[in-house]
Amino acid sequence: MIDRVFVNAVAADGSLLNLAVADGRIVSLGRERPASAGAEVIDLAGHLVLPGLVDGHIHLDKSFVGDRWHPHQAVSSLRERLAIEKRELAAAPPMLERAEALIRQAVSFGTVAMRSHVDVDATTGLRNLQAVLEAREKWRGIVDIELVAFPQAGVMSCPGTADVLNAAIREGADVIGGIDPTTLDGDADGQLDVVFGIAERHAVKIDIHLHEPGLQGIEQLQRIAARTRAAGLNGRVAVSHAYALGQVDDEVVARTAATLADAGVAIMTNAPGDHGFPPILRLRAAGVNVFAGNDNIRDAWWPYGNADMLQRAMLIGYRSGFYSDEELNVALTMATTAGAAVLGKSDYGLKVGNEATFIVLKADNGAAAVAAAPAERRLVRRGQLIAPAPALHFEVRSG
Repeated sequence: MIDRVFVNAVAADGSLLNLAVADGRIVSLGRERPASAGAEVIDLAGHLVLPGLVDGHIHLDKSFVGDRWHPHQAVSSLRERLAIEKRELAAAPPMLERAEALIRQAVSFGTVAMRSHVDVDATTGLRNLQAVLEAREKWRGIVDIELVAFPQAGVMSCPGTADVLNAAIREGADVIGGIDPTTLDGDADGQLDVVFGIAERHAVKIDIHLHEPGLQGIEQLQRIAARTRAAGLNGRVAVSHAYALGQVDDEVVARTAATLADAGVAIMTNAPGDHGFPPILRLRAAGVNVFAGNDNIRDAWWPYGNADMLQRAMLIGYRSGFYSDEELNVALTMATTAGAAVLGKSDYGLKVGNEATFIVLKADNGAAAVAAAPAERRLVRRGQLIAPAPALHFEVRSG
């Protein structure tokens, strides 16, 4: 029996959309208005309906959201940045509080799933992971959170980290991470032996931060793709950032894209402001799944961000020179279905039989939503209309 009917909505392509929900699932979807005898009818009055947003790369353990403003501090090296981060986080409120504040903010914008990288190494141990695991449990049923055991300080260059990464997977992390195998660790094969070894042993996915430049970065991508094929991990490996793909000529991009597509290695980009980044359309044309994430949000690495993946899609489109509706919808896909595929999120999206979870906002279509990133939106979760985020209230008195 139908519980609720949402009528007079607009689909991403601008067409009329009506949908019916029973037991929290979509049972009817299309132009025709379904029979609604005995059901609650919600008139969406021409508002756009989109799948819930997916943040494919965030750092819940690092953010100062929920704390005072922390002015950005310039550094001259990665090690100096790590030292400043450690000092700033030590003086910040408890990690659980800050992680929850960031999750709450992301959910208020319509994020329904995210992949969070969490620092795990021989110096940090499992402290960060345990705090974020607690936050994940508190928000279970509201937002799906996949956790990456991320060796920020290196693997080979930080002795003992391999054992801690193994422990992190046993503790509850879902994905094994890596970072710049040559420039940070100085031993690409050694780091990848550890990362792929843990992934095979524990049957988990892989997500490697790769900032290495130019042809050196391309060499790493080729190495990662070869190991992915050899381990039979096609579709279970992602590389985050992959700046090198935006720093080499077209022939190298084409060759590398073909290799990545063949191995089923996905690429995450947030289109950062001071770096070249992967050519999204060329990679997608070659068959590579390119997805999006916010990355760092108001932390020791940079001061920007608000956890809104629709705004991130707009920034990706802006930096990529996306102007046509087709291109803007690519940016939307990166913040929704592409990320959901990497996270292995089933039961997702506007399709009969799926969970009735989606966002409602004022826009003519999906392209318009990306171009403007309207802030006012409502979340429907399992067919229930969730209350909007609280508006700004203040008291006005006469003098």
